[in-house]
Amino acid sequence: MVTEPLGVILAGGRATRMGGGDKGLLTLGDGTILDQVIARLGPQVAGMALNVNGDPARFDGCGLPVLADSITGFAGPLVGVLAGLDWAAEQGADTIVTVAADTPFFPCDLVPRLLLATEGMEHRLALAATPRADDEKTKSMTRSGLIRHPTFGIWPVALRDDLRAALQDGLRKVVIWTDKHGGREAMFDASGDPFFNVNTPDDLEKAREMLGAKA
Repeated sequence: MVTEPLGVILAGGRATRMGGGDKGLLTLGDGTILDQVIARLGPQVAGMALNVNGDPARFDGCGLPVLADSITGFAGPLVGVLAGLDWAAEQGADTIVTVAADTPFFPCDLVPRLLLATEGMEHRLALAATPRADDEKTKSMTRSGLIRHPTFGIWPVALRDDLRAALQDGLRKVVIWTDKHGGREAMFDASGDPFFNVNTPDDLEKAREMLGAKA
C-alpha cells in the first residue's frame, strides 16, 4: 500500500500552438522543461509516471513509466488523469497529484498544500487555484473569482470508475467533474506566475528569462 500520493505528469496534448511535438522536451536551462518539472515534483511524491501518447521511446531518457491514454482522440486532461488513476491503482495508491509537462515553475509545496486543502474529505479531490486579476477571465473561473488550474490537482483512485464512465459519456471539462464530487481549491499566491505554461515560442523565451531571473 502506498500511503503518499503518486505524481503523474500530463504531456498528452498535441502542442498545436508550438507547431507540434513535445513541449516538455524543449530546451530550458541545462536540460528540458520536463527536467524542471520532474525535479520539482519528485521530492513531493512517492513515485512518478508520465502520461503521453505516441511512441514512448522518445521519453526513455526520463526514467519514468509512460502511460498512454485509454480513451483515444486527445480528449483532454481528464483522460490523462484516468490513465494515472489506473496506474496508481496497480501500485496500491489512494491518490495521485497531476502537473502539466509544460509548466516548469509550479510551487515546490504543491502537494502538501493540496493535501491540506482536502483534509477531512472521504475522497481527496482539489485543484490548485490563484486569485483572479481584475482584468482576467478564464473558463476555469469560480463564482468567487478564483482561477482554477485544472491540470494541477489531487485525485482519488476510488473515483476512477466514475471518471471513466463520465468520459465515455462525453465529458471533457475538468471542473464539471470536480464540482460534481465536491472538489475543493488549494489557494496559491499568483505572484511570480507559478502556473505559467509554455504554449508558444514566445512563451518559451519568457520561460528562459524567468529561469535566468531565478538563478
